[in-house]
Amino acid sequence: MSDREIKGYHAHIYYDPTTRDAATRVRAGLAANFNVQLGSWHDAPVGPHPKSMYQALFANEEFAKIVPWLMLNREGLTVLVHPSTGDGYGDHLDRSLWLGGVLKLREEVLRRG
Repeated sequence: MSDREIKGYHAHIYYDPTTRDAATRVRAGLAANFNVQLGSWHDAPVGPHPKSMYQALFANEEFAKIVPWLMLNREGLTVLVHPSTGDGYGDHLDRSLWLGGVLKLREEVLRRG
C-alpha cells in the first residue's frame, strides 16, 4: 500500500485541427456542469503530451461526477485522467486511466517523485 496522497485529478483532453470543435464542446460541457479549473489550449505538443490538448483540474470529490460524464460525452476524443500526488512520472504512467485510445507519452520529461 502506498502512502501517497491524491491531492486532486487532471484530465487531459486531446484534439487535433479536425477535432477541435468537438474539444470545444467538451470543454463547454465541463465548464457548465462541474467545479473544474480549465487550463489553456495547447495547439502543439507540450511537456509529456504528444499532441494538442487542454487540461481540466478537479478535486477528489468531483471524480465520480466528471469521469463518468467524460466517458459518455468525450465525443470520440482521447482523454487521459490521472491523480496529482507530486510524482508526475507515476501519476501519468502508472496511476492513470485512458478514455479512448492510448497515446505514447514522452516519459523523459516527467519528473519522478
